[in-house]
Amino acid sequence: MTRTVPAPLRTIPVELEAHPYPIHLADGGLEQLGVLMGQAGLGAGTKVLLVSNPLVEGFYGHQVRASLQGAGFVVSTTVVEAGEEQKTPATLGLIHDGAFAARLERGSAIVALGGGVVGDMAGFAAATWLRGIAVVQVPTTLLAMVDAAIGGKTGVNHPGGKNLIGAFHQPKLVLIDPGTLATLPEREFRAGMAEVIKYGVIGDPDLFAELEGAADLSRLDGLDPALLQGLLERSAAAKARVVAADEREGGLRAILNYGHTLGHAVENLSGYGTFLHGEAVGLGMLAAGAIAVASGLWSVEDQQRQRALIAKAGLPLCLPSLDPAAVLSSLQSDKKVRDGRVRFVLPTAIGHVEIRDDVEPSLIRQVLAELS
Repeated sequence: MTRTVPAPLRTIPVELEAHPYPIHLADGGLEQLGVLMGQAGLGAGTKVLLVSNPLVEGFYGHQVRASLQGAGFVVSTTVVEAGEEQKTPATLGLIHDGAFAARLERGSAIVALGGGVVGDMAGFAAATWLRGIAVVQVPTTLLAMVDAAIGGKTGVNHPGGKNLIGAFHQPKLVLIDPGTLATLPEREFRAGMAEVIKYGVIGDPDLFAELEGAADLSRLDGLDPALLQGLLERSAAAKARVVAADEREGGLRAILNYGHTLGHAVENLSGYGTFLHGEAVGLGMLAAGAIAVASGLWSVEDQQRQRALIAKAGLPLCLPSLDPAAVLSSLQSDKKVRDGRVRFVLPTAIGHVEIRDDVEPSLIRQVLAELS
């Protein structure tokens, strides 16, 4: 059988001082995973635990294992159930069980094949197994490709809030194969587009304008392949720049939480799984925009432009009916609270945001009523 020549890799560096690593992007990139891991310093004979969910493992597990085994890796597999509601310490324990069964050593690695849930849990398992082993992120959802797989944030949820249990643990490399988006459900694709829109609002007005020029953002078939490639590259590069400047979210990196403050509350109070993460982020962006308009920070016109893009992506535009008191209580449990004050990322223009901790509870209640 004639084998096709692999597509050329586009490599985006994440230039961290202590742990720099590459983001590789190429159609058909899964076939190059074993070679790329070897280039990253993981040699032949290394034990690897592949972590995925049933659907993704069924689509791509054989291909990934073949690439790893072809490069000399010794591969075991652990499959965990999909869904945000599975992102728990109990599921994390299943990955630890897989690491024990595979006899992973300090020179071993975990490969996360899937979306943000798999990536977060596998990354946290790697951070905590033997006090830290290598992790390689292979995202298969749009949201994970442009956001979750990059930057080293790992963790699981607590009943009191999202990602309250976790660690920073940078990957050895990230491999993005856009071809895996072909098997992504449309709803998941739309959810990922919320994070792309986010990058436009927080720092890339040209990206925002490109999105405005697209006919359809709600499905893969509606995007020109060149536009998709550009969106992936620009979003990944934007995340890489911010992470390199602020690895552990001491300042600048907090702007990546645009839409996430209220979005996490929506996810938590609605019950994990009711809204996908990107859907909740889109609602959080609308709420942050409304707070910014009411505070005189940005214009009604820019809020309308943001709303139009979120609508073009087929994302929800109305908040669910939530108890305002419960929302305010949930916000106080957010990781971004400092000295008891909730920090919001608020837009001031397309391409610029500010971090504010002076948003009054009465204004939050007002916005919840307006968007419900």
